[in-house]
Amino acid sequence: MKLNRRRFLSISAACMLATPARAQVHRWQGRALGAEVEIALHAPADVAVPALDRARTSLDHVMAQFDLFDPASAVSRLNRTGHLDGPDPLFHSLMQACTQVHAATGGLFDPTVQPLWRALAEGHPPDAARALIDWSRVRHSAASVTLGDGQALTFNGIAQGFATDLVAEALQEAGLDRTLVSIGEFRGTGGPWKLGIMDPEIGMFGTRTLTSSAIATSSPKAVPLGGHGHILHGQAKPIWSTVSVEAATATMADGFSTALTMASLADIRAAAGTFGIRRITLVSDQGEVSTVEAPA
Repeated sequence: MKLNRRRFLSISAACMLATPARAQVHRWQGRALGAEVEIALHAPADVAVPALDRARTSLDHVMAQFDLFDPASAVSRLNRTGHLDGPDPLFHSLMQACTQVHAATGGLFDPTVQPLWRALAEGHPPDAARALIDWSRVRHSAASVTLGDGQALTFNGIAQGFATDLVAEALQEAGLDRTLVSIGEFRGTGGPWKLGIMDPEIGMFGTRTLTSSAIATSSPKAVPLGGHGHILHGQAKPIWSTVSVEAATATMADGFSTALTMASLADIRAAAGTFGIRRITLVSDQGEVSTVEAPA
């Protein structure tokens, strides 16, 4: 079975614990940041409806910051002008997360790949765009963000996880303790929530159960781009067919699953246990599945 979507986690079962008599499973579906969104929660209707409204407000806030398809979004304005004054706290927070993952992966995670993505998508020679990839040239603080000449950002390798965390936390703040949020990545609270994990070539190769944790899966071959996979870098290339990362937050799971598709097995083993990473599942180009657990 060959799949063609970027993310391959699918909800395979609802929460399997007994629920109070008045509690029901409420679901909301939509789209955000290029991903299908599904929110599932166990609560009485009078609690669930305002909680879902709160979740959608959080999504709107995220889209206003990071949607590359919206010319009015903060990232689109930054890419046009190379500078952003007074970034929203959400924008500053995600920039900090990017810096953390960039440093922890030896530069494999780099949001400055957007010019290369555009060149490949439009069929242009990639060399000039490749030379622009360098996160260290980006200057950012709570006061401003400034790009190097010719640079542009994409948060597609981490923003879905970031949005997943924001919505999950908004639901928790609303008093809900049994929720599953999917925005390309998954974060579960309570549960257990049973999920299937898949590779574009071999199909479903396992299941995972979330209680109070997150999971993100990256498969470079899922979205062809100019003869390449959709996960890009200035020098490195993907060496794994699929990388699935289970972590405390969807932000870290997302960022690391993106970067680790290009990492050696030794570096992947070193990442397990850092930044709340609990387990990393790998699928090689030959279809072999292996798992790296965080140290006990």
